[in-house]
Amino acid sequence: MPPTLPKNHQPLSIGLPGSLRKLLEEHCQRSGETAEHAVHSALAAYLGHERHTIFQVSTSAALVEGVYDGCVTVGELRRHGDFGLGTFDGLDGEGIMLNGEIWQARSDGTVTRPPDDALVPFWVATHFVADATSHAGKISSWADLVQEIDALRSGENISFAIRVRGNFRRVKYRTACKAEPGESLVEATSHQAEFNAEHVTGTLIGFWTPMYARTINVPGYHLHLLSDDRERGGHVLEIEADEVEVSLATENHLSLALPETASFLQADLTRDPLADLARAEGDHD
Repeated sequence: MPPTLPKNHQPLSIGLPGSLRKLLEEHCQRSGETAEHAVHSALAAYLGHERHTIFQVSTSAALVEGVYDGCVTVGELRRHGDFGLGTFDGLDGEGIMLNGEIWQARSDGTVTRPPDDALVPFWVATHFVADATSHAGKISSWADLVQEIDALRSGENISFAIRVRGNFRRVKYRTACKAEPGESLVEATSHQAEFNAEHVTGTLIGFWTPMYARTINVPGYHLHLLSDDRERGGHVLEIEADEVEVSLATENHLSLALPETASFLQADLTRDPLADLARAEGDHD
């Protein structure tokens, strides 16, 4: 029986010349991408489909104030990107989107695929097409990784999607525990689950956002881990690696979907969220 396609996917059967098929297979072996995702990315780039566009659900200011009611489904997210991160209804763990697949890393350490009707209160997604790539040797700290990524960024006033593949000698990461009603982000993440993993091969997925946009998205670097075996995932706090490949995609368009939930409409979003975001997300400085 053929696999069931998501509702927004339509089957299309086409033939590929042998030379293209060979190039596609070599690319997939080298990058770890599925053939389907590679073809999607190539077509999106060729047709100019939402390239360089961030699709975002809700805002960082709302998250800080405890607005965790899910408002967009996982199935809907896939219509707007194949790469990104976020969280789930009630702040139930960390969300990761890679190669069009969405994963949920929970506070018990498990990583699972949520159903298409699962709801998210906050998410950042894009169709990832790398504009710049570099390779680095030993990474001894978060600061080392930041230095490598900084070298690829073209400026301070535009957003970037970041993909880091590597053999991670050590990763410290956390997953948010499901929040109690009325808890702020700082309160909810004060009892988050933290993990230390060694010798993990995987991908870091995330974004760099300018400081001036701090009420919209988490400013600076925000990265989530997904291991190749899909057994580990979460918000990255510390990192060491033997070697990494860093790819950046420039994001100069923003599509912002604001919730119409009662909690969002009634929230006071006038406060500067910077200090609370630093405490909740993990201040690496």
